[in-house]
Amino acid sequence: MKRIPMTLRGAEALRAELKRLKSEARPGIIRAIAEARGHGDLSENAEYHAAREQQGFIEGRIKEIETKLANAEIIDPSKLPNTGKVVFGAVVELEDQDEGARVVYQIAGEDEADIRAGRISITSPIARALVGKSEGDVIEVTTPGGVRCYEIVTVRYE
Repeated sequence: MKRIPMTLRGAEALRAELKRLKSEARPGIIRAIAEARGHGDLSENAEYHAAREQQGFIEGRIKEIETKLANAEIIDPSKLPNTGKVVFGAVVELEDQDEGARVVYQIAGEDEADIRAGRISITSPIARALVGKSEGDVIEVTTPGGVRCYEIVTVRYE
């Protein structure tokens, strides 16, 4: 299996979710299944079937997180050499060449992406266009609204 890049923050978030699923969600759903079984005929017991479905979801998510953590390549951007190039984990300030508006993004793993928090996935079109570029470079990104041009104002490793 290929390595899955993620920041230290992303790995910690996955570990916290895994702990919550194992210590709270899994025991809770086991109790719900036992309670639903006590209601009698399982073939027409909607609570039982809903609880079993939820259990399948929880177990699937636990397995997914364990696999991601086992294959994680945790990258601490603050320990990267400052080459000035955009790499995974870098914080990039961009200026929209048409509107003059500035945005700041950190390039993060797929599970960490949260546009409201300024984290974009390494697999997103804008991140793919940024990787390997340097301050002062202008990139073109095809977005749902059309082609946008951005100048890389700063690249930081935090």
